[in-house]
Parts: sequence; C-alpha cells; structure tokens
Amino acid sequence: MHHIHLAEGMRLRFPARNTDFDQGVEIGIVAALMSQDLMEFTRRISSENLGQMRALVEQFGYRLIEGAEDGDFVEIRFYSRNARPRLRVVHSGT
Repeated sequence: MHHIHLAEGMRLRFPARNTDFDQGVEIGIVAALMSQDLMEFTRRISSENLGQMRALVEQFGYRLIEGAEDGDFVEIRFYSRNARPRLRVVHSGT
C-alpha cells in the first residue's frame, strides 16, 4: 500500500487493497487528466508504474519527462504533443 498523489498536498491510500489496485488508480487519474486535453501537468507516481504510464502516454499523444525520484516514487511532467516549446531569453553577459 502506498499513497496516491491527487494534487499538491493531497494524497489517498487504500489500506485494504494491493499494489495492483493502487497502480490502477494512478493510471486512471493520469488518463482522466490526459482526456481533458491539458497542455501540461505534473504527477508523482510509483516508479513501478512507469512502464505502463509510458504506454498510456503514447496512446493519448503526450510525452513525459522524468523528474526527481523520492524513494519508490518519481515526479513526471506530461506534455501534450500539440504544446509548443517554451522559449526563454538568455542574457550572455558579454
């Protein structure tokens, strides 16, 4: 059993359920967010769920970038393939 990230500072856990159930809930939450056609969002998911998450991302037309790992979890940033890259002005100082 582990905590499932819903939003910043908000987590769920299902004490009477197994890991497969927890991973299914994580996948369901991310699928619901992608079905809303968000351009970008970040989620904290179980590292064990990363393979299944990659397959889901392909189906929805998103790409993911792995961020910081924290124990058994990894922070993932999801980007819609329709999202344009963000350009930044960089000052060289010369």
